[in-house]
Amino acid sequence: MLPLGAHPCTQAGPADVFFAFLPRSWRGPQATKIHGVGFVKIHAPWNVLCREAEFLKLKMPTKKLYHINETRGLLKKINSVLQKITDPIQPKVAEHRPQTTKRLSYPFSREKQHLFDLSDKDSFFDSKTRSTIVYEILKRTTCTKAKYSMGQGEGRKKDSALLNKRRKCSKYGITSLLANGVYSAAYPLHDGDYEGENMDFNDRKLLYQEWASYGVFYKYQPIDLVRKYFGEKIGLYFAWLGVYTQMLIPASVVGIIVFLYGCATVDENIPSMEMCDQRHNITMCPLCDKTCSYWKMSSACATARASHLFDNPATVFFSVFMALWAATFMEHWKRKQMRLRYHWDLTGFEEEEEAVKDHPRAEYEARVLEKSLRKESKNKEKRRHIPEESTNKWRQRVKTAMAGVKLTDKVKLTWRDRFPAYFTNLVSIVFMIAVTFAIVLGVIIYRISTAAALAMNSSPSVRSNIRVTVTATAVIINLVVIILLDEVYGCIARWLTKIEVPKTEKSFEERLIFKAFLLKFVNSYTPIFYVAFFKGRFVGRPGDYVYIFRSFRMEECAPGGCLMELCIQLSIIMLGKQLIQNNLFEIGIPKMKKFIRYLRLRRQSPSDHDEYVKRKQRYEVDYTLEPFAGLTPEYMEMIIQFGFVTLFVASFPLAPLFALLNNIIEIRLDAKKFVTELRRPVAVRAKDIGIWYNILRGVGKLAVIINAFVISFTSDFIPRLVYLYMYSENGTMHGFVNHTLSSFNVSDFQNGTAPNDPLDLGYEVQICRYKDYREPPWSEHKYDISKDFWAVLAARLAFVIVFQNLVMFMSDFVDWVIPDIPKDISQQVHKEKVLMVELFMREEQGKQQLLDTWMEKDRKKDEPCNNHGPKACLDSPEYPGGAL
Repeated sequence: MLPLGAHPCTQAGPADVFFAFLPRSWRGPQATKIHGVGFVKIHAPWNVLCREAEFLKLKMPTKKLYHINETRGLLKKINSVLQKITDPIQPKVAEHRPQTTKRLSYPFSREKQHLFDLSDKDSFFDSKTRSTIVYEILKRTTCTKAKYSMGQGEGRKKDSALLNKRRKCSKYGITSLLANGVYSAAYPLHDGDYEGENMDFNDRKLLYQEWASYGVFYKYQPIDLVRKYFGEKIGLYFAWLGVYTQMLIPASVVGIIVFLYGCATVDENIPSMEMCDQRHNITMCPLCDKTCSYWKMSSACATARASHLFDNPATVFFSVFMALWAATFMEHWKRKQMRLRYHWDLTGFEEEEEAVKDHPRAEYEARVLEKSLRKESKNKEKRRHIPEESTNKWRQRVKTAMAGVKLTDKVKLTWRDRFPAYFTNLVSIVFMIAVTFAIVLGVIIYRISTAAALAMNSSPSVRSNIRVTVTATAVIINLVVIILLDEVYGCIARWLTKIEVPKTEKSFEERLIFKAFLLKFVNSYTPIFYVAFFKGRFVGRPGDYVYIFRSFRMEECAPGGCLMELCIQLSIIMLGKQLIQNNLFEIGIPKMKKFIRYLRLRRQSPSDHDEYVKRKQRYEVDYTLEPFAGLTPEYMEMIIQFGFVTLFVASFPLAPLFALLNNIIEIRLDAKKFVTELRRPVAVRAKDIGIWYNILRGVGKLAVIINAFVISFTSDFIPRLVYLYMYSENGTMHGFVNHTLSSFNVSDFQNGTAPNDPLDLGYEVQICRYKDYREPPWSEHKYDISKDFWAVLAARLAFVIVFQNLVMFMSDFVDWVIPDIPKDISQQVHKEKVLMVELFMREEQGKQQLLDTWMEKDRKKDEPCNNHGPKACLDSPEYPGGAL
C-alpha cells in the first residue's frame, strides 16, 4: 500500500482543499500497522496554482471593468417592470442579481500577472478552482514505487508472473490508485456545515437556504452560485432542468385546455351518444372463445365517453403544438446556454482545451501495460532462438533498454483487442431487448387468460368490469417490471462499457449513456408501443381468429378504440416511475444508507459516540457522505420523462402537467441531495450538456413521427373524417358507429369456439357485429376486406405524410427564425475582444514609451562625453569614482 506522505504532492498547508482516504487497516514500509482511516491532506501553494491555471487555460477576471450593454426604450421599461414583479421569486443571492458591469476575463498567464487583481491571493482562486487544479495534478502524478501502483500490498495475491515481473507506474495517477483500492476515496471538502445558528455563513449554507429547501420551490435557482460551488458541468444540468421546467408551464396550460375541451364536448359527441343509446340494440360478437357470450354495445358506454376526452379534434392541434414546443424548447436552451457560457467566461473554451486534461483511464492503462509486457515477452522468446553476434551485443542491449522504456507509449488497444468486448456487447444488448419483448408477451398472455377466467365468473359485476380490471392489473405488472429492469439494465450497461475499456472518461461516459438510454428506452416504451400500434391490429375476425400458441386468442381494442387504454397505460407508467423511482427511491435510499452508517458508528463506539460526532473534523464528516456517481442517472430520468411528454402526447394531454409537478419537486430534491447527502464532487468545466442534447433532438424528431401514427392509426380521427366527407348522408356523424361495424353469421363459428351460453342475453342471436371493414355474410365475397378499409387506410397514410412533413417544416422554421446566439451576447463577446485588443495595445504602447524614455536618458548621458571629451565624462557625477 502507498504509505502516508509518500505521494509527491501530499504536502500540508494553510489552505487544505483536498483529502484522500486510505483503507481502514494498512501496513507501511516499516511494517507498522495502523488501524482506522488515514487522511492525506493535499495543499497546492500559490506558485503551483498559477502554473496549473496557465496550463489549464483557466479564464480569470482582470482588473479591467466594462459596462454591459443595457436595453433601451420600451424593452428597458418592460424589463424593469418584470424585475419588480419577479422580485419575490428571486433568490437572495448576490450572484443572482442583475449586473451592469463585468470584469474582462483572460486566460491566466504568469507573465501577465499584472493584468489580474492579485490584492487577495487567498480568494483569487476559489475552493472549486483549487480542488480542480489539485485533482488534475494528482491524475497525472506518477507513483513512487512500482509495487504500489497497481495495489500490490500485503495480503494480495499475485496476478500473474508476467505482470509481476516488471511493473511500470509512469502513467498511473490518483484514478489508478482509487481503482485498485490503494485509496478508498478522494474528494474536495464542503465549505462547512449547512445547519445551525452559530455556524459561520458559507456558500453551502446559502445554497441550502435559497436552493435546497422545499420552502423555496417557487423561486428561481441561483445557478451562478451552483456553478461557483459545484462547477460548470453540474451548473449546466440544473440550468437545463430549470429551463425544461419553465417550458412545461405553457405546455401544461394548453394540455389542460385540450382536456377541458374534451370534457365540455363529451355530451355533444354523436358517436359516443350512439354507442350509449340502448335503442340501437347492437349485439356484439364474443370477446373470447366458449366462455364469453354475446354482449350489448351500450355496455361500453362509459369507455366510449371517456375516450372522447382524449380522442377529439383538439388532440391533433395539441400534437402539432407539442412538436413546435419541443423545437422552441431546444432553441431556448441553446440561447440560455450561450448566455451562461458568456457569463461564466467559457466563450473561448473548446474541446481541444478539454483534451489537454482528459487523461487515459486507469483500466485502459492497465490493459495497455499488460499488452506491452506480453509483446515484450514474445520478442524475448524470439531473440533466444536467433544467434547474436558478439560485436552487436552492446548495441542490442541499448535498443532493448530503450524499447522497454517507451514500450507502453507505442502500444495501443486496437479493434482486435476489443472485439470480444464488442461481441459481448452486441449479444447482451440483443438478449436484453429480447427479454423485454418476452416480458411484454407474457403480460399479453396474462391479459388474455385473465379476461377468459373472469368471463366465467358468476358475478355480473365482475363480468361487467373485466376490461378495466385486466387493464389496470396488467399496467401495474408492467410498471413493477419496468422499475426493476431499469436498475438491472443500468448495472449491465456499466459492466458492458467497462469491458470495452474506453480510453478516456469522456468516451466512457458517452458509451455508457448510449447503452443505458437504448436499454431503458426499450424497457419503458415497449408496453406503450404495443398498445398504440399492435393491439387489435392482428386479431382476425369471428370464425377466423389469430391465436398465440394455438390456445390464446389475440385481444381486441375496446369499441371506442385503443386510445383510452393507451392513455391509462401511459399515465400509470409515467406517474408510477416519477413517484416510485424518481422520488421515493431518491429520498428513501440515501436516508436508509445514512441510517445504516449511523448504526455502524454507534455499534463501534456506543459509549462516547455523541462526543465523537461532535469532535469530528470536516473531512471525517464528508467521508460518511455518499460518493458522487455522476449526472447520468439525473439526466436519464429527465430524458425518459421528456419522451413520455412528447412521444405519445396525443393520447394524454395532461402529461406535461404531471411532468411539471414532478420537476418542481425534483429540482429541490436533487439540490438537497447535492448539498446535504453527497460528497462534494470535483468541479468539471463544460460548455454544454454534451451528448444529451443530441438525444433530446432525436426524441423530438421521433415524437413527430409517433404522434402522426397515433392520431392516424390508434385514434378514430381519420375514420371519422373519411365518413364525414365520403359516406355521411346528411353531413353529420350520425351512423358512424354502424358504418365501422361489420356483420357475422353465428353459424360460421369454428367448431368449439361458439359461446357455451348463446342465450345469455335472453334471446337467440343470428347476426353479431364486430369492429372491422369487411363484407357482410350475405355478400358474394363474404368476410373479405371491403373498399371502405382501403379508403380509410389511404387517408391514414396520407395524413401521416402530410402531418410529418408539415410539422417538421414548421419545427425547422422555428429553428431557423430563432438565432442560436442572442444578439446582445454576440455584441458583448465582440466588445470583449475589442477591449482585449485595446488593453494589449495600450500595454505595448506603455512598454514602448518606457523603452523610449530609457533610450533618451542613455542618449543624454552620452552627450557630455561627446562634446567635452573623455575626461569630462570621467569627471562627471555619473562616475563617482573619479578618474581612473
